[in-house]
Amino acid sequence: MNSRLTSPRALVIALATAGVIGAVGAGAYTSARAVGAPTTNAVATAPAAMVTLPDFSTITARDGAAVVNISVTGTAKASDDEAAAEIQGIDPDDPMFQFFRRFQGQMGPRGQQQQRDVPVRAQGSGFIVDPSGIIITNAHVVKDAKEVTVKLTDRREYRAKVLGADAKTDIAVLKIDAKNLPVLALGNTKDLKVGEWVLAIGSPFGFENTVTAGVVSAKGRSLPDDSYVPFIQTDVAVNPGNSGGPLLNTRGEVVGINSQIYSRSGGYQGVSFAIPIDVAVQVKDQIVATGKASHARLGVAVQEVNQAFADSFKLDKPEGALVSNIEKGGPGDKAGLKAGDVIRKVDGQTIVSSGDLPAVIGQQAPGRNVTLEVWRQGERKELQARLGDASDKPAKVAKADADVGQGKLGLALRPLQPQEKREASVDNGLLIEDAAGPSAQAGVQAGDVLLAINGTPAQSVEQVREVVAKAANKSVALLIQRGEDKIFVPVRIG
Repeated sequence: MNSRLTSPRALVIALATAGVIGAVGAGAYTSARAVGAPTTNAVATAPAAMVTLPDFSTITARDGAAVVNISVTGTAKASDDEAAAEIQGIDPDDPMFQFFRRFQGQMGPRGQQQQRDVPVRAQGSGFIVDPSGIIITNAHVVKDAKEVTVKLTDRREYRAKVLGADAKTDIAVLKIDAKNLPVLALGNTKDLKVGEWVLAIGSPFGFENTVTAGVVSAKGRSLPDDSYVPFIQTDVAVNPGNSGGPLLNTRGEVVGINSQIYSRSGGYQGVSFAIPIDVAVQVKDQIVATGKASHARLGVAVQEVNQAFADSFKLDKPEGALVSNIEKGGPGDKAGLKAGDVIRKVDGQTIVSSGDLPAVIGQQAPGRNVTLEVWRQGERKELQARLGDASDKPAKVAKADADVGQGKLGLALRPLQPQEKREASVDNGLLIEDAAGPSAQAGVQAGDVLLAINGTPAQSVEQVREVVAKAANKSVALLIQRGEDKIFVPVRIG
């Protein structure tokens, strides 16, 4: 045996080289010597990068008492089948289900099942923000609640009053009759960095005051749920029951409220979303003052700007919110917005994806004036808009199939007859009698009405041919109307 490998020091070096021994202590150290360099008797090492893992024990001991467990009881409407399954614990597909079903309720007129109230129980988390008993949690935790019970870490329980809940931001505010309660310090999300360590405290699956940790994965995430929230994405383990609990930074400040998870199994899969504390505090203050939260609206339907749209509208990159429809007489209409405009900024704040627009607008106060930077016909323009109230009529986000094909446009078009124009409530447009090739692959259907192509109103078949012929980037954006809906569809023609 080689004597060099018999000493403990040589053995450690050999094992480390083989990958058996890795990081030591709080940081990972690597040799400053290049791989393959000759070995010398003097082994000089220097820390290439040190990453110290945080110790959350102090924060947990200090702030854990301000995190509460929330139990909710209520009722929900369910069919007789659902109610029977709930009561008996039997799968509706079980042969015995029909036997027990006879004793659960009567059929309604014409054999329709009757709806009945069934008990609903849920659990969640929350945290105290005022010593007088003000608690923030998620709106979905207390939805349809008839009784809300708050349990503290010292096992005291209180009946809570729901001061208000805002579904658009998923924030609810509770009040319990208590004094001199521990509270959490509130931070801000502006200074929060991607990659920063964060800590969640909550009651996953009812296990009270559970602590999990991870890092911030992304900021400003927009989710396809019509919410007004630029979510914080983390890899913190969040499960059912964590909803409404705080997300804290390494200073023990609340930077978010755990709200949603992305899961195909119903449990944690590494992608969790939290509501920024800035948004939560804004909503909380409104609810405490008035019992409800108000949000602004622009009165437009928007959709995502993908690369095909960016090529069609001559944008330098696929960013912004593409306006596909405008509410007549709404704030956007009064501001001068047009279908085909791409909203790129609101009061200087960049709109990257279409979901950013309702999040930015929704956090504004109704009646406020904002400056919109839009891209129209290859030029930058600024418009002034006075925002409306979202409670009047919520804005919609249109969606389109982004799949496109190759080849010619593939549309059979003809002018609309006067009666067809009246039925479609349009002044101009061409009826799509047939869609094939790339147009069909992009989602265009026979019976759709072509209103515009690359922002130019479609007034004749010859005009459409000219626009297609001039499409140097081999991509066009079709504005079509299907029923009462209007939407842009990108089509690759080469």
